[in-house]
Amino acid sequence: MQKIAIYGKGGIGKSTVTGNLAAAMALLGKKVIQIGCDPKADSTVNLLGGEALMPVMNFIREYDREPESIEEISKVGFGNVLCIETGGPTPGLGCAGRGIITTFALLEDLKLFERFQPDVVLYDVLGDVVCGGFAAPIREGYAEKVLIVTSGEKMALYAANNINSAVKNFADRDYARVRGIVMNRRNVENEESKVRSFAENNQLEIVADIPRSDDIIRWEDQGKTVIEGDSTLEVSQRFLALARLLLSEDEG
Repeated sequence: MQKIAIYGKGGIGKSTVTGNLAAAMALLGKKVIQIGCDPKADSTVNLLGGEALMPVMNFIREYDREPESIEEISKVGFGNVLCIETGGPTPGLGCAGRGIITTFALLEDLKLFERFQPDVVLYDVLGDVVCGGFAAPIREGYAEKVLIVTSGEKMALYAANNINSAVKNFADRDYARVRGIVMNRRNVENEESKVRSFAENNQLEIVADIPRSDDIIRWEDQGKTVIEGDSTLEVSQRFLALARLLLSEDEG
């Protein structure tokens, strides 16, 4: 079982990358679980036909109890991807990272992995603040690999550097390692040279180069990943290539 955390600055497109990677792996015949670890709880929406999934923290607040089964807090989306959202506290109250910690503990109690036996687990994690619950996939052994999504924008690269530094801080504990950079293009000036310079300076590989594409927006407007919408498109092939690369490492 591969356990991969996808980190990136808020708004950089990490949920688009995660959802399409999940869809691509499912299309390649793998059993996938995607866990959204952002308080906005919108990670899995394009795997679910545009329908929002009730986050774990919302469930606890609404029903005043913890879920008794995985089915109460999950939905099956495109390619039979099992979708879960951690959610967060009531806006303005409490720590957003607490939702991740609470959810992970619940999923262990409900024996998620033992029951579903996935080939791949993808965690979609907000990367502006790599502390508390947001660092849980890195430091608690939930993830083995980290993909950092960035563009050539200054603040996206700043966040990418913080994420890389955070992972390095746990390197001596045999926790997750950064597998590489996903360049999610925004078509800013000298974008490729900026991202490649960052990757080279940190001895990181650019494992995927995702072009800015109207096709992604068009299919997301319909509540779908571009993989589900049209897997033959060039941008879809980039996601499929990343999926094959990661899956080949597991097989090797």
